[in-house]
Amino acid sequence: MNNRPVRVRFAPSPTGPLHAGGVRTALYNYLFARQQGGQMLLRIEDTDQNRYVPGAEAYILEALEWLGIGIDEGPQQGGPHAPYRQSERKEMYREYAERLVQEGKAYYAFDTPEQLDDMRKRLEAAKVAAVQYNAITRTEMTNSLTLSAEETQARLDSGDPYVIRMKISPKEDIRFNDLIRGWVVVHSSQIDDKVLLKSDGMPTYHLANIVDDHLMGITHVIRGEEWLPSAPLHVLLYRYLGWESTMPQFAHLPLLLKPDGNGKLSKRDADLGGFPIFPLEWTDPNTGDKARGFREEGYLPGATANFLALLGWNAGTEQEIFSMDELIASFSFDRVHKAGARFDIQKANWFNQQYLKQLDDTAITGQLKPLYADKGIEVNDDQLAQIVHLLKDRVHFVKEIVSESLFLFSAPEEYDQDVVIKKWNEEAVNAIGAFKDALAGFEGNFVAHDIKEVLSATMEAAGIKMGKIMQALRLAVTGAGAGPDLMIIMEILGKDEVVKRLETALNRLSAQIRLA
Repeated sequence: MNNRPVRVRFAPSPTGPLHAGGVRTALYNYLFARQQGGQMLLRIEDTDQNRYVPGAEAYILEALEWLGIGIDEGPQQGGPHAPYRQSERKEMYREYAERLVQEGKAYYAFDTPEQLDDMRKRLEAAKVAAVQYNAITRTEMTNSLTLSAEETQARLDSGDPYVIRMKISPKEDIRFNDLIRGWVVVHSSQIDDKVLLKSDGMPTYHLANIVDDHLMGITHVIRGEEWLPSAPLHVLLYRYLGWESTMPQFAHLPLLLKPDGNGKLSKRDADLGGFPIFPLEWTDPNTGDKARGFREEGYLPGATANFLALLGWNAGTEQEIFSMDELIASFSFDRVHKAGARFDIQKANWFNQQYLKQLDDTAITGQLKPLYADKGIEVNDDQLAQIVHLLKDRVHFVKEIVSESLFLFSAPEEYDQDVVIKKWNEEAVNAIGAFKDALAGFEGNFVAHDIKEVLSATMEAAGIKMGKIMQALRLAVTGAGAGPDLMIIMEILGKDEVVKRLETALNRLSAQIRLA
């Protein structure tokens, strides 16, 4: 098995949007496959037709593409093991389920829903710890183990509804070596006789994923911790089908936890916290309810992948910013944690900020134009370039550049009163008045460097230290006491607008000094 080329699969069910935990599972599969020079498959596990949601498969494909997770074989790409939707492989599974029945490793069960309910009630009344259809309870039920061969065949011939259940031996240990958790040992008495083939002829997850993984040559099954309790059953299925020697290695990933670390992360946590847990925005086709998406909230795909990769894994170094190629080179299962990983949206914001800083300015300006247009603001390319240069390193998201730059397009209506009280004094008024007059007569290029020269010369002539009046000057220009480079702000505004704003502030705020 170790000599086979690495083949992994991501096998989501199209029952809704792709949760962040599922995205991370896909990402880890992709990183491992690429690092090992292997292949990654996408398989749509749509055997539960009652839970199928229209649009979910297309959503999954778009999300993976957005994140840069490349698929080698799948519904879109095709491949030698097509079809890659389990609903299109239906008859294939029946063949293996029937084979297990013929070999005495599975059986037909004709129990009605009422009989199953009666069994549960009896076991609950008897205070049985595990209410299961197992080696003990199956002896009292209607199945091919309790019926004669003739009775069983008669029921099959008459079309009675049935399922095929796996026949679990109650007296054996099941062992497997998980790449993250080490050796796992479970006694078969803890496992019930799971349904392999449902009455509608569709396989359950347990049968379908084992058959498909075998036929598709999967060497490593990398999936969430929630599947760990099912793993012993899957190991038994490989054994029963005679495929144990080529059984894939398992790696069960840690859970994603709520921001406070208390319990599994859910959509409700995201709704209450006002943050996304889905890669793309999702609209429920039944209710019309919308769920936030990382993409639509302004997160960059590389930042999102980087953030998710470090939820439960680290490279063993201080490095936090990884390109996809660096993640591929660094990834290893021995650095994946066993404990759950706390979902910290503030860390996601930090990652986005770091990636935004690395973006080419032209890529940002292209995204900004429609955002300004939505607010009815006309901005030319030169202004956009200046604004990006001014604010790029100060925001977490591209959209924040728009909200943080609105002061450039409308003069302040209000002024930060804390700064007025602390910094708007007679010295500031005299300094700003002198600077206004100097700017009004300035004939040179109105650029940041020259504006600062004018300010410096004016303050020197007035005998005022620049540091003492800078916050008041910013207040007069922007209405706030803090912000990005003031000289660049004034360059973007232009001489006439700066002079006008200084004059307005002097008129409106100086009265407060006289009244003080």
